[in-house]
Amino acid sequence: MSAVQTTDFPNLPLLARGKVRDLYSLLSNPDALLFVATDRISAYDVILSNPVPQKGQILTGLSKFWFKLLGDVCPNHLLATEVEDMPQECQEYKDVLKGRSMLVKKMEVLPIEAIVRGYLSGSGWKEYKKSGTCHGIKLPEGLQESEKLPQPLFTPSTKAEQGEHDENIHPSKVAEIIGAEKAAEVERLALELYTRAAEYARSRGIIIADTKFEFGYSASENKIYLIDEVLTPDSSRFWRADVYEVGRGQDSYDKQFLRDWLTREGVAGKDGVGMTEEIQTGTRAKYVEAYEVLTGEQWVAV
Repeated sequence: MSAVQTTDFPNLPLLARGKVRDLYSLLSNPDALLFVATDRISAYDVILSNPVPQKGQILTGLSKFWFKLLGDVCPNHLLATEVEDMPQECQEYKDVLKGRSMLVKKMEVLPIEAIVRGYLSGSGWKEYKKSGTCHGIKLPEGLQESEKLPQPLFTPSTKAEQGEHDENIHPSKVAEIIGAEKAAEVERLALELYTRAAEYARSRGIIIADTKFEFGYSASENKIYLIDEVLTPDSSRFWRADVYEVGRGQDSYDKQFLRDWLTREGVAGKDGVGMTEEIQTGTRAKYVEAYEVLTGEQWVAV
């Protein structure tokens, strides 16, 4: 099964390589960007040395699904996902771009990870055990691991450069970074997007424990847009509702499977680590299952 670990398009200017996505500019359209989701996978802010085949296509397919479903909540930056609808300079790379690329509207990226938590897990659970708080927000006493919170919480973090760690911050700090007006709108949108998505996913048998949104700002329109990926196994915790139980870790459809293995092996956060074939195959199966359960469609690689 082939995988795309990196991309190289000589006739397209490369702007950046993220943990998963390669970002290109277009000579024919300075107001657009080309996002290409590779099959790279990262955990604990480190990119693994081997990829998960077709992962980039799964992420793109899920993001496309959510952009459409949530389009009435918040405008998004998506212009096209079919290579045939993209500018001519993309056509010669269609074999690589097919199924894993998005043509998007260029805009200012707000330097905030807009995290929403509906359940107490991950770093939020670790902080709560120590101080009874989550991102500095005081929570009721006596909560257990994986317990549903009284209401979804906006628990943002800074957006770190690659190789560095995001920093969890109190929601009040967002206004200091992007201004009070944008901060209030980002919080409102993130909570509404999460609530809508969580209700839909629950109807499909999936609990969205938490997720990370990213937003962009168009100065010419004075408008905030939903950008990047949306509600994928890379950016969310998806739990099986039928076996959900408070007080323990959950059976998930996301990267937690990989994180757990890295932790057991004592290599979490270390460079140069590669997945075993079993972990690589198992991680891919989790991503495929998440796609199929959420979209109601069978996964077919393109």
